[in-house]
Amino acid sequence: MLDFRDLFQWDRFITPSIIKTFYLLAVVIAILAGLSAVFSAFAFMAVSPIGGIIMVIASIVGTMVAVIALRIVAEFVLITFRINEHLGALRHSMER
Repeated sequence: MLDFRDLFQWDRFITPSIIKTFYLLAVVIAILAGLSAVFSAFAFMAVSPIGGIIMVIASIVGTMVAVIALRIVAEFVLITFRINEHLGALRHSMER
């Protein structure tokens, strides 16, 4: 768990502790943006029905791609920190 003292010490990284929160926040923002795009597409259907349908489909696909991309980025950040931890443990075991 994240302790307030960890903010002022450099012995432990805080990013792995809070990356899940940022991921969930980014997913919520992506879904809200996707819903906004879908509603805009419904409004555009009054002007061009086929264009509106294409926009609805593109908005849904774009939202799904955004959520998957956010997950990949979050996992990449976590993997980077995990590699750092494993390299530190390996270096520590080699020094003995």
